[in-house]
Amino acid sequence: MKNITILVPDGENNLSSIVGAYKILKRANSYWEEKYKKTLYHIQLAGLSGQVDFHEGLFSVKPHVHISAVSKTNLIVIPSLNHQYEQAIAKNQPLIEWISAQYRGGAEVASICTGAFLLASSGLINGKTCSTHWAFADRFKTMFPEIDVQKDKLITDENGIYTNGGAYSFLNLIIYLVEKYFDRQTAIFCSKVFQIDIDRETQSPFIIFAGQKSHEDEVIRQAQAYIEENVENKISIVELASKFAVGRRNFDRRFIKATGNTPTEYAQRVKMEAAKKSFETNSKNIKEVMYETGYSDMKAFREVFRKITGISPLEYRSKYNSHAYQDNRKQLNLE
Repeated sequence: MKNITILVPDGENNLSSIVGAYKILKRANSYWEEKYKKTLYHIQLAGLSGQVDFHEGLFSVKPHVHISAVSKTNLIVIPSLNHQYEQAIAKNQPLIEWISAQYRGGAEVASICTGAFLLASSGLINGKTCSTHWAFADRFKTMFPEIDVQKDKLITDENGIYTNGGAYSFLNLIIYLVEKYFDRQTAIFCSKVFQIDIDRETQSPFIIFAGQKSHEDEVIRQAQAYIEENVENKISIVELASKFAVGRRNFDRRFIKATGNTPTEYAQRVKMEAAKKSFETNSKNIKEVMYETGYSDMKAFREVFRKITGISPLEYRSKYNSHAYQDNRKQLNLE
């Protein structure tokens, strides 16, 4: 029988991703057993301690085994961490070494949300792509600059290593793994039982862009502030560079180094974040929002909005604006 091992790192990390992964994978296993009269996987929790407490002792998890008792596994699931990443990494060095050894021995590894910090510290994804919670992607890049962070991606799948985006999007990763490790029918069954959308590919609609300010380039910080204060205007990057007395090529280079975006990409993200907030909070139509974010070409506005959010302006407004949502329900005679 093959093995799936869900890790329980030391420290008050994320309980829901441990419980959720265990419940869904166990249900997939029992469905397979009912259908084919055969148990496919031995699923267990493993850690460094006999008991790990969560939420100031309100909840506790008692792993089935110590990691030393697992000589070989087929899939390792790393749960998400709390925000004390350096502390979590320091506390769990034996766990990190065990993950590396298991991967070298043929195991695959899946990290949930900020579990990517634990995975990254193993060195297994140096030079590879990785996703994590969008809110902590910049910190991740700072700690692990050799890893290609794809914060728009819901799931990455590369060389037997899977990572996913933030929070409860881990449910989508587990369904993805169910399809990989069981079959499509089992994944569909679990998606229906647990009411999880199947085949979702992006966390872009959920990203709140706050600007990348954790750098020391004061000129670029001033340029960022100028862009953010002039959302309604069409900004010329040539003029912006000139305003701060920096040559265009050097300006682009410094901007990318400081923020991870080109000046044009940064301006687009700022404008689209303003458009998102407008769609969420008022009844303005798409054309009005387009004009107030400095666009005059509807096609260009729609293309940039979809590129950044993964959905169209109309879809976004319908989904997140309560008045638009109620109007749609009335039109569909749902009320």
